[in-house]
Amino acid sequence: MPIRVRARSLAALVAAAGTAAFGLTAPTPATAAPGPAADGLSYVAMGDSYSAGSGVLPLDPAAPLLCARAAVNYPHVIARRTGAELSDVTCGGAQTKDFAGSQYPGVAPQLDALGKDTDLVTMTIGGNDNNTFISAILACGSAGILTGGQGSPCKDLYKDSFTEKVDNVTYPAVKQALAAVKAKSPGAKVAILGYPWILPAQAAPGCFAKMPVATGDVPYLRDLQTHLNKAVQRAASETGATYVDLSGVSEGHDACQPSGTRWIEPVLFGTNIVPVHPNALGESKMAEQAIEALDL
Repeated sequence: MPIRVRARSLAALVAAAGTAAFGLTAPTPATAAPGPAADGLSYVAMGDSYSAGSGVLPLDPAAPLLCARAAVNYPHVIARRTGAELSDVTCGGAQTKDFAGSQYPGVAPQLDALGKDTDLVTMTIGGNDNNTFISAILACGSAGILTGGQGSPCKDLYKDSFTEKVDNVTYPAVKQALAAVKAKSPGAKVAILGYPWILPAQAAPGCFAKMPVATGDVPYLRDLQTHLNKAVQRAASETGATYVDLSGVSEGHDACQPSGTRWIEPVLFGTNIVPVHPNALGESKMAEQAIEALDL
């Protein structure tokens, strides 16, 4: 396939991360017996597509279609395993601004789900601010195709621009969003999850076919994700929220790994209908880490 056509194909695939398609077979979600520890807790789940489980089937029939919310996303897993009463307002593509404003017509601001009686709040948020993930993966993927996977064309072109936006725009926005949650539900336990690893620390043999990123840009994107997670962690620390660190447990479960091992689906040859997002196994593992961090 000509390079120009392949680059356009990659762009179309990555752009699909903001939408959902139908008619594909979903991975079988992990199951566990519900426990009584959080029984009766009023639980509100907020956040973006990593919270919503966008790309995993079946869809949540109670959710707006544009949110691409899965019925087996990590909030549903947490509620099922703990007996908490879940109000799930997660939505694919959400940014921090969608906490206070309507993301789509007819979709209420996510903060509206909170109340004084809310006991527990979880979220994953920040990755869509400044289009951090989508812009970086699209830019580096397209650059990687043009160099045949060699060198570090994305790093050479964009340098520190992505991390600077995380520091100057995303971090204060996440901090403000967490403060707004605390103000609405002052008695709630609030947890914000980091993002599980999308790529390994170094380029993996054969991964270019799944994640067409040049060899030298793999650590560059990994560093960007590290930077984002640290910004989220800092915002959590400064607002009294619990940060759920996924960096250790998700090591070796990135999008380059085989099906059944990976928690994140690749751009190409994956099983999710939305690429570069957690699969059902990933959502289940994110739930486990949140339950442990919150001592539910």
